[in-house]
Amino acid sequence: MPGSDTEVVVVGGGAAGVAAGRRLRDASVDCLIVEARSRLGGRSWTITDAAGFALDLGCGWLHSADRNPWVKVAEGQGRVIDKATPPWGRPSMTAGFPLEEQREFNIAMDAFHERVEQAAETEADGPASALLEPGNRWNNLINSVGTYISGMELDQISIRDLANYADSGVNWRVTDGYGTIIAAHGASVPMVLDSPVSRIDHSGPRLRIETPKGVITADQAIITLPTTVLAEQDDFFAPALPEKTEAAAGLPLGLDDKLFMALEGAEEFDLDSRIFGRTDRSGTGAYHARPFGRPQIEAFYGGALAAELEAGGEAAFFDFAVAELTGLFGSGFARRLKFVAVHPWGTDPFARGAYSCALPGRVDCRAVLAAPVNDRLFFAGEACSRHDYSTAHGGWLTGVAAADQVIAARKGRPIA
Repeated sequence: MPGSDTEVVVVGGGAAGVAAGRRLRDASVDCLIVEARSRLGGRSWTITDAAGFALDLGCGWLHSADRNPWVKVAEGQGRVIDKATPPWGRPSMTAGFPLEEQREFNIAMDAFHERVEQAAETEADGPASALLEPGNRWNNLINSVGTYISGMELDQISIRDLANYADSGVNWRVTDGYGTIIAAHGASVPMVLDSPVSRIDHSGPRLRIETPKGVITADQAIITLPTTVLAEQDDFFAPALPEKTEAAAGLPLGLDDKLFMALEGAEEFDLDSRIFGRTDRSGTGAYHARPFGRPQIEAFYGGALAAELEAGGEAAFFDFAVAELTGLFGSGFARRLKFVAVHPWGTDPFARGAYSCALPGRVDCRAVLAAPVNDRLFFAGEACSRHDYSTAHGGWLTGVAAADQVIAARKGRPIA
């Protein structure tokens, strides 16, 4: 197999792996990205629909865009960046959700997050659901929004982990798709695709990375696999690294899936407007009408609802969306909707979820997962980030940090 002997293997070609590979290549370190899929990008994936629109089936927002390194990459590639206010930064559509109720909800949501911040500093860690105000009518919708943020309901989310997340509040999008940017950034790095790594043997003087296409030998490896993949394979490392497996298990990937639908007569909706399917239950969708001004609706489903819909296949997503939207706009609205695309990340064999959250009491797992092993095995990915987890820029930052650790180790310098 070409590239069967190299200095550094990067296991996984998502945002972290691409960033690590580029950093190593730019430092003239012989490296190879080994990716299970037939494409780069991992949980960032842009497709083009029949109408010619770029659709991000995975991550789509340049969160904390004022400090997000992917912005510079996008600009360097000549991409168009949409800096309009995101749907959640505007009033939602009033169908089923009057403005006065929206104000009440926003007050309740802000108060909940203030309690999270305070508890993270003064109390023992626990489930974020413990900080919901008993009897508050907005608890279900707060919980639903929690699934969009973390992929899990609040009873499965660490208070301290939720408080640690850092968001500057600046959120932009790329017209050509976030996944397009990430994949293009890694295109110049040597790679092997369609090659899932089954084991890393670190017992000898050189690493042996086992793949379906043969064994790759290397001095060092940067592992950027999703936590779900690491947690479910006790024999991935030989000798075993139980501390890594246990840390990965404490940082499971929640579920967040996006459904795209074409919308006839979309011009009656405001540009980039948001609609909640229901405001009285946790299992509901958030619907973004006319993203980028397109005649579409981009629907978001998280947590237990996303898992339920995945079990029913593509039709279940569309049927659920039609039921919620006709409940708001009347039965005739169904004729205006057409299925375009969805990707169930929970059943994707190389992801098994969307992005990580720390279980209650497991917030320290991020640091444990990120720690190098014997200056030979290094770890990166959004789950390794304390403040930027669940984001592609968290992947970038940890990928570059791991690459810098490798470079330092190869020069015999102490690892930061």
